[in-house]
Amino acid sequence: MDATTPGLLAPDVLDRDDLRRALEEHDFAAAFSLIKKWGGLSQNRIAAACRLTPGKVSTIMNGSSRVTSIEVIRRISDGLRIPGHLVGLSPRPWESGNALLDKQRTPGSDTRQPGTDAVPWRPDATAGMAADLTRSDLVMDRRAATRAIAGAAVTGAPLLDALDGWRTPAATDDRARRPGRLGAREVDELESTARAFRKWGRTGGGGLRRKAVAGQLAEVAAALEEHQAPAIEQRLYRVMAQLAGTAASMAWDVGQQRRAQDYYRLALRAAHAGADTEFGANVLAGMARQMLYHDQPHDALELIRLAQDGARRTAGPRLRAMLHTREAWALACMDRPSGFRRATGQAAEALSDAGRPDSEPYWIGYFDDAELAGVTGGRLLDMARSDPRSYAGQAADHIRTALDRRGPEAGRGHALDWIGLAECAFLLGDLGSAADYSRRAVEVASDLLSGRVRAQLAQLYPYTVGDGVPRAVTEVRVGIRTLLTT
Repeated sequence: MDATTPGLLAPDVLDRDDLRRALEEHDFAAAFSLIKKWGGLSQNRIAAACRLTPGKVSTIMNGSSRVTSIEVIRRISDGLRIPGHLVGLSPRPWESGNALLDKQRTPGSDTRQPGTDAVPWRPDATAGMAADLTRSDLVMDRRAATRAIAGAAVTGAPLLDALDGWRTPAATDDRARRPGRLGAREVDELESTARAFRKWGRTGGGGLRRKAVAGQLAEVAAALEEHQAPAIEQRLYRVMAQLAGTAASMAWDVGQQRRAQDYYRLALRAAHAGADTEFGANVLAGMARQMLYHDQPHDALELIRLAQDGARRTAGPRLRAMLHTREAWALACMDRPSGFRRATGQAAEALSDAGRPDSEPYWIGYFDDAELAGVTGGRLLDMARSDPRSYAGQAADHIRTALDRRGPEAGRGHALDWIGLAECAFLLGDLGSAADYSRRAVEVASDLLSGRVRAQLAQLYPYTVGDGVPRAVTEVRVGIRTLLTT
């Protein structure tokens, strides 16, 4: 069903007090029964509308299964056209009459086939790619942004083949251009701005901050259309790479996966044009992380291998350590615990050689002992979901170490630490601590505009639902749901 489909339920059905109470309490056993009785829908019709199996609807209706997933609640709301406020959600896109997928082409939509990448690996092509991408981003309205969320990230061979140019030397830019007049001072200011924007990216994406990054990126692209001095041009491409990396992180954080991938590819091309192999490796690591969030560990491992190969001679200890943790993440997802331990050990060994944070590029200075503990704890938590006895305690120990060594200045990382520690406590059966940690996680997450943090917070919600949960856990459930639905 698309957003132009009329509602399945008549207004008088949705106005029934008993149905409204059931929906507000997330009692979908009662709600489905009432919808079946008064709305005239069969179980199969309810299942089809909500993108659930008939068997799942049957277990919900007979009380054998409770709906605890925010994603499933969204499916029910959208499928049956139940207004968001009746189930504790914010207004759904179709409530304002906007179709999720519009047939009409408007700025910000992408008509290219997934995986195609015809832009050659030349500096002039990279500057043109930046101009086109930022132009569409700067005029993107809310409807176009909604469509962008529907664009899936490219995976597999189409993605990996499109990055082969990273291995080749950068071509000379010999096109005819008017003389440029940027000097070292102006580039210093651009580099300072890119650094400030990167700090923004750690707290979330979207809104005016995203527009500001895109606007600055457009200015850099315009400067590269002129013939700058070679040293200035190289620095400008490096600034472009850093701005595009920040734009990718922001786009991902608001759910625009394909747009994030486009910015990542631009960042990699700009790093390539600026001969910045270290930042290029960092970009590939970001793309690998995106693949890991999409359950594509084999693609992620290929990207990490490409990053490690490209920066073998230039990567400092912190960058090498970070790349090893991404490698460990992929191996953990592939159910290779021995490989995970090996890569994690290599990360710790590399980090032991690190000097002061300012001895390496500023963008990798965040990777320290606290970050290593946090990411290691997060990966152990991934494995603990299928084997709590073996890994939940280890995960909690590492995450506590991270919390002891870093605070709110870590942005997303600090929030994810609290969320991870709460889930460890749930897996260990320590409901009192789980409630305390979850409450703290909600407090920290409420100060961030991060979709990734909210996605992780949603994973706590199922632990808070069920018969016999303590009052403290019930209160936390309300807090989580309030944050996730506003």
